Amino acid sequence: MGTIKLKNIRTFSFHGCLEEEAKIGSDYRVDLEIKTDLRKSAISDALEDTVDYVHLNKIVVEEMAIRSKLLEHVAQRIIKRIFTELPAVARIVLEVSKLNPPIGGDVEAVTIVMEEYRN
Repeated sequence: MGTIKLKNIRTFSFHGCLEEEAKIGSDYRVDLEIKTDLRKSAISDALEDTVDYVHLNKIVVEEMAIRSKLLEHVAQRIIKRIFTELPAVARIVLEVSKLNPPIGGDVEAVTIVMEEYRN
């Protein structure tokens, strides 16, 4: 097994329970870690023998563009798409962070972390 990490994917999205969040949007950070077998690609040097991190980033960006009230909801959509579109992925750890959340205090970020294994 091996690991591929995409760190600090930045998006501007419109998630949140408040109506104002749907209108003004906010900055988000996504960190993604996947487990896959990297042995074949390490030998072949061929993109088709690994998980393409460009594809992973595309899934994250596209799903972050679809409004959700909860970070958990958008995270689950990202996880589902990765498992559907990339059969070589065995495990996902996904962090979705809302930067400077409107919670009435000086908070840098609120982060949810979800971990899933392929069934």
